[in-house]
Amino acid sequence: MKTLKIIVVLLLISTVACKNQNKKTTVEPEVIKEQEVIKTYAEISIKEGGHWEGREYIDGTFKNVSELKVPAEHTDHSWFIRYEGPGWESSKVGYRMYLDWRNAIDIFGKVTDTMVLSKVGLDGFDSYHEMQSWGQDILKAGKGLGIGSIGRFYNNEVLHFIKVDSTIAKVENTIDKSSVITDYYGWKTANDVIDLHQVLSIKPDKRYTQHTIKPSKEIEGICTGIVKHGVNYFTKESENKKWGYIATYGIQTLALEPDNLGMAIFYEVETVKEVTEWEHDHLLIFKPTTSEISFYFLGAWEQEKNGIKTEAEFLTYLDDKLKELNTNNNL
Repeated sequence: MKTLKIIVVLLLISTVACKNQNKKTTVEPEVIKEQEVIKTYAEISIKEGGHWEGREYIDGTFKNVSELKVPAEHTDHSWFIRYEGPGWESSKVGYRMYLDWRNAIDIFGKVTDTMVLSKVGLDGFDSYHEMQSWGQDILKAGKGLGIGSIGRFYNNEVLHFIKVDSTIAKVENTIDKSSVITDYYGWKTANDVIDLHQVLSIKPDKRYTQHTIKPSKEIEGICTGIVKHGVNYFTKESENKKWGYIATYGIQTLALEPDNLGMAIFYEVETVKEVTEWEHDHLLIFKPTTSEISFYFLGAWEQEKNGIKTEAEFLTYLDDKLKELNTNNNL
């Protein structure tokens, strides 16, 4: 009997040890795999459990959602959407789009190569305007388009999204890219009303975003651009006139210590009617169309991990991307 008990105990110990060993070998590879594939991220985070008082959302806690129909009450500084709109990032840089009448795109400069957006703004609505362990909001859009957002150039000014019947935004995260998809219904500017579909996508280890738009109606003046901050401005088209870019470089960040930021937009020449400017932006005016238009925009911050440090490096980087676009017609 003693011998039998010992054998049973040994069998039980062996069985438990095998189960623990199997658990370990099946969990650890999944964790490693997860860390390897999360190289881009997009999110929309809104408050729930609070209430609207006029244009402001009072109390509540943030919760991520995959899709959002923007409430009629929502406008700038309503405290309803964490960092005021959807965000998307790669290991190099992050962006956010104001999901209100401004529609500008802002830049989150990163000093780390890990995903950070899920933590941004949780410690205070405006905390990202000051330097954090991950980086900070580095661009002031003001009355401009920020970098690569959409407006309409009419009567010598850029019209934003002040009058829209409804706006629906959603996010998608896959191994290959992360995207923010937005549909504006009933966008009213001047005497025109159109719908506008747009997709913003970022790929792993890239600092540029591909921006694809599709208007429902051919109208003059749909545009994108780069906000002006009084720094060096560059334009270039390839010899075959297939692709071109506009760019700025210099001290144009919100950082306490002056540092350099490069911004650029790559555009397909045949889609653009005019390269121009107004008081607040350097502009690309698109030809009227109902076909898709795709372009690329980027921010390259001096403090980015292993980033671009000088104007000369920035221009070399842009020229390399221009060659790539002329060869492949995409990045």
